[in-house]
Amino acid sequence: MFTGIVEELGELTGVETLPDAARLTIRGEVVADGARHGESIAVNGVCLTVVDAGEDAFTADVMKETLDRSSLGSLTPGTRVNLERAVRADQRLGGHIVQGHVDGTGTVLAREPAEHWEVVRVSLPPELARYVVEKGSIAVDGVSLTVVDVGEAEFSVSLIPTTLELTTLGFKRPGDPVNLEVDVIAKYVEKLVGAHTAGRAS
Repeated sequence: MFTGIVEELGELTGVETLPDAARLTIRGEVVADGARHGESIAVNGVCLTVVDAGEDAFTADVMKETLDRSSLGSLTPGTRVNLERAVRADQRLGGHIVQGHVDGTGTVLAREPAEHWEVVRVSLPPELARYVVEKGSIAVDGVSLTVVDVGEAEFSVSLIPTTLELTTLGFKRPGDPVNLEVDVIAKYVEKLVGAHTAGRAS
């Protein structure tokens, strides 16, 4: 589990194409330090398992399902990526519950700079719209954000200077894809309510 608080901006340094998969090598001094085989690291919001790690880099395998459902398949060497290690039980939950299981991708539609922050509008896949609510939480490229407003096909978030400086969202341009993970609690509530309603109807 993650919190959506990015620890560092890393860099994709290598991509090895495998049958129905890819092996990524990512430089990140903070997250790679002490990383061991089998541990989880979120890369742009996607939970990946460490295959090998050195002093300042690690490798991870990405299966076809993940490549198809996220933006990882379009990354090329030199691309900057958001990195976060799995949260420990004794840490503060600074963002919200993020599983690292991407629900879909959106596209940056527009950026609206202000004096102390920047409003970014992102497209929203129709199948995810029901889980996104005003003032609710959403992870965009693994960054825990609060939804400012939401429509049928898009939503907006406000980015503070720290987020603009320390994550990939600071330099994403209109047309760039981003990974989206909706609040898992909303999905559980939907399933439980649906099962309860179906039970009453029968």
